[in-house]
Amino acid sequence: MQKYNISKHAYFFVIGISYQKADAETRGKFNLNLDQRKAMLEKAQNLGLDALVVSSTCNRTEIYAFADQAQTLVDLLCEFSIGDANTFETNGYVLQNREAINHMFRVGCGLDSQILGDFEIISQMKSAFTLSKKNGMINHFMERLVNSVIQASRRIKNETQISSGATSVSFASVQYILDNIKNISDKKILLFGTGKIGRNTCENLVKHTSNKNITLINRTKDRAEEIAGKFNLIVKDFSELQSEIRSTDILIVATGAQTPTITKELIYPKKELLVLDLSIPKNVAEDVDEMDNVKLLHLDYLSKITDETLSKRKAFIPDAELIIEEVKFEFDEWLDTRKFAPTIKALKDKFKIFQAEELDYQSKKIGDFNKEQAEIISDRIIHKITRSFASHLRSANGSTEDSVALLKKVFELEIENQK
Repeated sequence: MQKYNISKHAYFFVIGISYQKADAETRGKFNLNLDQRKAMLEKAQNLGLDALVVSSTCNRTEIYAFADQAQTLVDLLCEFSIGDANTFETNGYVLQNREAINHMFRVGCGLDSQILGDFEIISQMKSAFTLSKKNGMINHFMERLVNSVIQASRRIKNETQISSGATSVSFASVQYILDNIKNISDKKILLFGTGKIGRNTCENLVKHTSNKNITLINRTKDRAEEIAGKFNLIVKDFSELQSEIRSTDILIVATGAQTPTITKELIYPKKELLVLDLSIPKNVAEDVDEMDNVKLLHLDYLSKITDETLSKRKAFIPDAELIIEEVKFEFDEWLDTRKFAPTIKALKDKFKIFQAEELDYQSKKIGDFNKEQAEIISDRIIHKITRSFASHLRSANGSTEDSVALLKKVFELEIENQK
């Protein structure tokens, strides 16, 4: 996208892997924790990239960035995750320029989520943007684009009902429990892991069940106590995990480990147990499902739960898409101005040279010449002239390049690309 004068690199890419083509195990290989994302940003800066945002959630890992070729970004993803290029080629995707921009809008606005209208992704996108900005990896284009996506997301949430009813996987897990477990208020529930999805699940459990026997366990007990205090729940030490699992009826796993934290050895085989694994990568060993009295459900299954609410949400997709197009039109207008921004700057600089020469000449020629007042007047004239040229270039459409070439020739402009 060099012609837009927004980056020294030729293309804007989205490269990623998501639930649409990759199962949970495959997505887990490309999942990136905070330290890995920070390291990637540092490496990207060392490679000379000027704008990169990386988002990694349970449903997708994506890199939004400028580069001369997509392989640079794929290599970065593989270097800082445990995924490999062959697996990415089979399961991943690469989008460029306009397609990449369109995709970013749909993701940020909840139209590409596993559960339609799930707006958790926009807060994750904001966090990813903030991290990149702190590390000096945001340019004008990226800032404008992310802000436009946030604006569209906010409008869709406020102006449509696409996010009404069920909200996320954390709600879907609780909905499954309510629909399939009898006498839920009498069951013992254990939540292992208190990250964001764990906190949301905990809140939904408290809100939608009358169960008073919910226990939290986290490797860091202070974190569990902080959440438990908010909802008046029980907290146990990590060392008590096995004994708590063996006495519980429902185990919800929402940890962030790279390998399974729940194995057969931790489970009492003669007691019925429902296990919901909300982790990416999977944190419950696959062979747990082989146990006779255990039912294991993973996040992917819960995400596919469709009910009347989700059916109703689909009716609001056209409204959401219309809002996206309106916001995207404003973004495109801004983007078009970037094509000739260096020309307008060069033109203004040239007029400033004319101004300085003429003011100097007149101050020597006229005895009581008011240089300050003349500078104010000429500044306003320069502003009006350059604004007129900018207006012409915006409306020139296909003849923009010819108009720019003419201005360069007439005024002998030296144009520098703006990044």
